[in-house]
Amino acid sequence: MWSRCSPSWALRAHSHRYLLTPVFAYTVRFSSGTTATMGAIKTRTVNTTERLAKLRELLKKPENNVKAFIIPSEDQHFSEYPAHSDERRAFISGFNGSAGCAVITLRDAFLFTDGRYFLQASQQLDSNWKLMKQGLPDVPTWQEFLFKHLEQGTRIGIDPTLISAAEAESLKKSLEPRGSVLVSLQQNPVDVVWGKDRPPCPHNSVFPLDVKYAAGETSQSKLQRLREEITKKKAVAAVVTLLDEVAWLFNLRGTDIDFNPVFFAYAVVTPTEAILFMNDAQDHHSIREILGSDVEIRSYESFIPSLRQLTATLGANKDKPMLLGDKTSLAVVEAIGQENAVLIPSPVATMKAIKNETEIEGFRNCHIRDGAALIRYFAWLEEQLNNGVELNESQAADKLEEFRSELDLFRGLSFTTISSTGPNAAVIHYSPDPDDCAIIKKDQIYLCDSGGQYLDGTTDVTRTLHFGTPTNEEKRAFTRVLQGHISIDTAVFPNGTSGADSFARRALWQEGWGKRFPEYRHGTGHGVGHFLNVHEGPHGIGTRIAYNSTSLKVGMTVSNEPGYYADGRYGIRIENVVIVREAETPNNFGNGYLCFEHVTMCPIQTKLIDFSILTAQEKEWLNSYHAETLEKVGPLLRNDLRALEWLERECSPV
Repeated sequence: MWSRCSPSWALRAHSHRYLLTPVFAYTVRFSSGTTATMGAIKTRTVNTTERLAKLRELLKKPENNVKAFIIPSEDQHFSEYPAHSDERRAFISGFNGSAGCAVITLRDAFLFTDGRYFLQASQQLDSNWKLMKQGLPDVPTWQEFLFKHLEQGTRIGIDPTLISAAEAESLKKSLEPRGSVLVSLQQNPVDVVWGKDRPPCPHNSVFPLDVKYAAGETSQSKLQRLREEITKKKAVAAVVTLLDEVAWLFNLRGTDIDFNPVFFAYAVVTPTEAILFMNDAQDHHSIREILGSDVEIRSYESFIPSLRQLTATLGANKDKPMLLGDKTSLAVVEAIGQENAVLIPSPVATMKAIKNETEIEGFRNCHIRDGAALIRYFAWLEEQLNNGVELNESQAADKLEEFRSELDLFRGLSFTTISSTGPNAAVIHYSPDPDDCAIIKKDQIYLCDSGGQYLDGTTDVTRTLHFGTPTNEEKRAFTRVLQGHISIDTAVFPNGTSGADSFARRALWQEGWGKRFPEYRHGTGHGVGHFLNVHEGPHGIGTRIAYNSTSLKVGMTVSNEPGYYADGRYGIRIENVVIVREAETPNNFGNGYLCFEHVTMCPIQTKLIDFSILTAQEKEWLNSYHAETLEKVGPLLRNDLRALEWLERECSPV
């Protein structure tokens, strides 16, 4: 197996506070001119002809001898948003959205992605690529494509560190009838093509999260809970491979991946010991002393060799296996031996997803502060536009970041701000290229999806506004989205319910706006980490298999974000973060009922509402929400009269 990347490190600090990325400098340029960020930058098309030609020559070499190669989006930890050094699919294709998989044969190149990225991918891919719009009729998934459309007997190359063991096993079974096989390559050919232009792998400082923010629970307590799961499963150890799970388990945070307070690491926990695999150069805060003698720290590079040794030392076998999360890579399973491992939904993911009262209180507090920054921003933006000031989408996003950076406990953005006007708002994960983006116009809808990372929580909020006079069509669409949002917010449902999102889509369906177009091609909600990844599993609200197989539980945090997108004209989305709570009902048949508590505090623009289709109950909800927002955020705006007046106006009862 080859090393992941050459070591390098840097400490990023601002006013004695460690930030996820430097303030106002969140993008990293590829040498190609592509911009890699957490959020889709609308960039110019990259010419991939030479890259693909070099890659195909490598595939033909005797040591590889494959006719196709799979390039997923994820890194070896299955991070949704990898470090720039691991953005192989973005490099080879020019498409830098967060979701997608490239399949390259000796003649063709295919890019598979979902509805969130159809527009962006069509703009970024050059003529060498065919865009495969997953989810549309007669369009296969990339997995189906391998056994339905490639020739029989095809040798298909993979990087075993970038494909999960479960996925690999499923693919092997589907390929067998056609005589095709997966071939683990010893070196990822994309890395060879990338060569010296590949960004260095980050090894930034790792720092402890104070226990008062970490839910009042020590890492020793979390390790004990995991050990109880190990004993319950009659296993000898648990292997933790996802970065946010490692960070949560040890109450540590890092800055190796923009916007995500994580660091490159693995962990192995047995009934009597815990081993943390991290880069030695990252121990700037005496992590060894903080964790104490209960945790042994070994080098990141020693993880795979250590796994082989531990498997033998612990006597792992099919009756006493090593527990692995279901996203564990094929390379890890091969190191342990398939007969010595069992893949299960990660117990750490479930523990992390259920927030305790300390974390929940942190979510409430950080969203109130975050709301103050948003209100200051929208009041400022409206004034600038009314005064005839010309601002582009990127300049506006920078100003919002400036307001957030002044808040207590702020440590950076939670993703690239989606600051989008007019047609750009219809690109679901759009965010502006500082060198080439649109001017914000008063007569167009403006959609802003943004968030911050704070020591006491993570925020993610979307508001859609119009600074001029919206059309009747825009108002009706906005109102239908609002009705879907209210429907989720006010839902009461039985314990054991998974995250189906028909509640949110019902009002849109009443207009005849179907599942495909122009409703919304994304889930209604995703889990949110506590000063961790803004997208957190395994739960959510939507049609994904994971969402429907994971029931919502008290203490889970999830977004509520229905939308409507008229391609080429405008987009609408309203998003709050909500917390799953126990519901008080007149009766309590069965196992009890649940509801949501919203924590996002920012007005919903009433100018965009068509009150003729809003019910009395929905108006009551809106007035109640605005009264709550005014009460909680107003006191933080006493020193900004412009923002306070804007808040009072926007929260006026309807």
